[in-house]
Amino acid sequence: MTLRRSFAASVAALVAWIAFSVILAGAQGTQGPIAPKPGTTVEKPPENGIRVKVALVNAPVAVHDAKGELVLDLQKRDFHVFDNGLEQNIESFDLGGEPLSAVLVFETSSRIAPLLPAVQKSGIVFTQTVIGPSGDAAVLGYDDRVEHLLPFTADRDKIEKTITNLKAGNSGARLYDALSTAVDLLRDRPPSRRRVIILVAEAKDSGSEEKLGAILRDAQLSNIVIYSVGLSTTAAELRSPPVQSGPIQGTPPGTFGLPPVPGTAQTPTTEQQREGNIDVLALAVWVVQHATAVVKERPLEVATVATGGMYQSTFRDRSIETAVDAIGGELNAQYTLSYRPAGTDAAGFHQIKVTVDRPGVKVRTRPGYYIEGK
Repeated sequence: MTLRRSFAASVAALVAWIAFSVILAGAQGTQGPIAPKPGTTVEKPPENGIRVKVALVNAPVAVHDAKGELVLDLQKRDFHVFDNGLEQNIESFDLGGEPLSAVLVFETSSRIAPLLPAVQKSGIVFTQTVIGPSGDAAVLGYDDRVEHLLPFTADRDKIEKTITNLKAGNSGARLYDALSTAVDLLRDRPPSRRRVIILVAEAKDSGSEEKLGAILRDAQLSNIVIYSVGLSTTAAELRSPPVQSGPIQGTPPGTFGLPPVPGTAQTPTTEQQREGNIDVLALAVWVVQHATAVVKERPLEVATVATGGMYQSTFRDRSIETAVDAIGGELNAQYTLSYRPAGTDAAGFHQIKVTVDRPGVKVRTRPGYYIEGK
């Protein structure tokens, strides 16, 4: 009897132990919240524990020697890139080798109608020297509206035909809206492709809803480079019947296209004195920093300087093709330096500076980019 009682007690103890183990295991596996002990402080998860990496910044760089010739034999080790004064690690390096995606933007205003035949003849130069065998392009035209004339295609015959068939419209010139549309189109292109806008137009805008500074901010953040071929209003006027006397003003009477010089009154006389001596680089930085400001003077040059491109002025018909050819030549000889900004996370304008370990050369790149504050 004593032996039976001892065996029964052992079995009961074993069953109790198994039940306790099951309950304990279930408690440890519970997915719900665990109540803190009285008097203890609950530790909150760290704020901003996950940081989003800053996108890759591309700095297009053109290097010329003392004679103005492009320098093509530099290596990655020869370059130094600074972001807000801090040297950055160059993650990738390329010399004109990455495939190109370009948006070709043409003014079709009636004001440049006399120059349109010369623009139409430039189609083959665009496809041969700019787009090349591995590139693609879309085509936009604009007067008082922006028209999508051709979606992105690598078919050079279609690109040339679209340019050849450009037709003059009305007297409107929504330059900034056309640039904004081009930036939107390029933003969706693969990041492995160089993104370029080539603008053939007058240095005038009328009726646009978009502001130049905001467009250039977007272009900088999307690593888009703008090149421009300035159509000569004077050349067009020489080929057209006279419609008015006196100089054509870029802004309405009584208004000015530039911000005033600090500490001075803004008058027609002071503005005329400034016309011939404008620091386009400083103006480009100012426009990007003041994105909502209205600046109508020299927009083509401002857009190219702000993004690291090149502006080509034209007067005679033949120079339009020459200008496009020069742009294509630089695109094939352009260095692209890419880096991820480190040690400089502040919002606002980030200045980019590129130096080269070779004396006597001139280096051109975009002045920087702008990050919106939170």
